[in-house]
Amino acid sequence: MSRSPAPLWLFADQLGPHIHSSTENAERDVVLIESSAALHRRAGHRQKAHLLLSGMRHLADELGDRARYIRGVGYRDVLAELPGPVAVHEPTSRAAHEFVHRLASEGLVSEVLPNPSFALPREDFEQWASGHRSFRMESFYREQRTRFDVLMDGDQPAGGTWNYDHDNRKPPPKRRTLGVDEPWWPTEDAIDDEVRADLDSLNVSWTGVDGPRLFAVTADEAQAALRTFIDHRLETFGPYEDAIMGDDWTMSHSLLSVPLNLSLLDPLDVVHAAERAAREGEVPLASAEGFIRQILGWREFIWHLYWHFGADYTANNELDATAPLPDWFRHLDAGAVTARCLSDALSGVRDRGWVHHIPRLMVLGSHALQRGYDPAELTAWFTANFVDGYEWVMPVNVVGMSQHADGGLMATKPYTSGGAYINKMSDHCSDCEFDPKNRLGDDACPFTAGYWYFTHQHQKLLGDNVRTRRQVSNMNRLSDLDAVIEQERARDQF
Repeated sequence: MSRSPAPLWLFADQLGPHIHSSTENAERDVVLIESSAALHRRAGHRQKAHLLLSGMRHLADELGDRARYIRGVGYRDVLAELPGPVAVHEPTSRAAHEFVHRLASEGLVSEVLPNPSFALPREDFEQWASGHRSFRMESFYREQRTRFDVLMDGDQPAGGTWNYDHDNRKPPPKRRTLGVDEPWWPTEDAIDDEVRADLDSLNVSWTGVDGPRLFAVTADEAQAALRTFIDHRLETFGPYEDAIMGDDWTMSHSLLSVPLNLSLLDPLDVVHAAERAAREGEVPLASAEGFIRQILGWREFIWHLYWHFGADYTANNELDATAPLPDWFRHLDAGAVTARCLSDALSGVRDRGWVHHIPRLMVLGSHALQRGYDPAELTAWFTANFVDGYEWVMPVNVVGMSQHADGGLMATKPYTSGGAYINKMSDHCSDCEFDPKNRLGDDACPFTAGYWYFTHQHQKLLGDNVRTRRQVSNMNRLSDLDAVIEQERARDQF
């Protein structure tokens, strides 16, 4: 008689059928552990906790007798009570990785399997990275396209170019919403009701507020969300992917980052769905390429650099930014903020734990960069407050891309701007009390004035960079520079 394989212990971000029902795992029972210690330790946004618990409980319900759902204090205590060791896939954080391998040395884990939630294996990335001293997403992305034969015509990119950014930078239209079909929305059920009641009963200081579940937490829901995006929203995603509209927070974005980061979707399946839509003429190539770049390029790049850069990466602080996050920022107090773009971004984080990539980078991140907020503290803030934010997601996004705190390891320049960019790419400035054209006075835009303040603070670094030296020259032509610097040094209202 053949021996049954070890049960498969799934973490809360390993919920997809390409994991638990793969050829390798289809005969295994499944163990899901709801750890109260982990919930208290993680805390963070209330809606993220809801998504994690709802996803786990829905999967247990879906698998029926195949799943054993256990609520306990700590993972080790629960595993020690099982009749034998479990198999587990590599988790997505260093702390969990070290924990799993300690459990293996103790005999509670019999096998640690590769992580199946990304297209490129880690060892293949390390081979690619061995020839690089700095890391640029564009070269990695082209390698990914070639390796996985995505949007390729032979050895050439479909359409003759790798990058359609020039087609994907339109400002928002002159109306209140983009006017596209709604994204797929989940319908809450009894499991969500139970999760909400259980979270209400916990003595945990959550951030954000409770609200209706907005993101997919089951494989069927994720497929519905993907299909709705491909069929009805991808067409307009590309042109407006960098725009911000105050009354239309979803615009044409996919809202797939949560189900992707819960591993409910195989990233290559998502990429191939977008490619098919372009090949069949259902969506513009530029829109499909822009979306595929996010998944096969950026998401994979960030994952691999998290492991490649190592545990000390978040200690990087090349700009010597040491200011603590102000209370209104830490507590998501959008009402304490006057600048409409910043208030709108904070309220989005408070109310749903999500804003798209431009408010993250060019509003929240740019503000933090200009004001010199500590990058490690900022990374922890993003990780805690975003429903798609995990330990692997935020360090490179924040320390490297947003705050340039790694000295340029993965970005060629700091990403910040004055109010003119926000005025062009959003509809926030027309009824804001600050004027994006003004850098001095009571109505001086904190981003416009902050841009010159940041430039002055880091003029040596920026002057030595071929991509930013012009802004130092422009700064030196300002007749009111001293007054602007004095004003911004004392600013405590945004």
